[in-house]
Amino acid sequence: MGKTLTLLLMDPPFESANTTTAFRILDAALRKGYTVNVFAYEGAVNLTMRGQQPHANPAHGTSVAEEHHPLTRDIVAGLFAEAQGERLRWINCGLCVDERGAGDWIDGPQRGGPADFWRWVNESEQMLVIPCR
Repeated sequence: MGKTLTLLLMDPPFESANTTTAFRILDAALRKGYTVNVFAYEGAVNLTMRGQQPHANPAHGTSVAEEHHPLTRDIVAGLFAEAQGERLRWINCGLCVDERGAGDWIDGPQRGGPADFWRWVNESEQMLVIPCR
């Protein structure tokens, strides 16, 4: 088994470049053969929400198709496909899910808690926290 990287994400979708940076790190690690653990905490539990919808941009006068707005749920689904379901493990913090009503997510992520993150940190070669600020 290769090396393992564990990330803790905290930002909700579309709020900060931190999420884009995290996705790039995840993609690079998967491409290099790492097993990647993602613990989505606080607003990051919304990254995998099934109900995300693309939208038009009235300020730019573009339609939904023209705007081609990326959705984080699709990016995460792509990461799971790249990992072939074996090298990406994603846990949405159950406490955070409950307080946000964010329980309807795409296939792949699991529900867990801070103890799962602690276990992953102890099992990983590297750990990275991407905070809100």
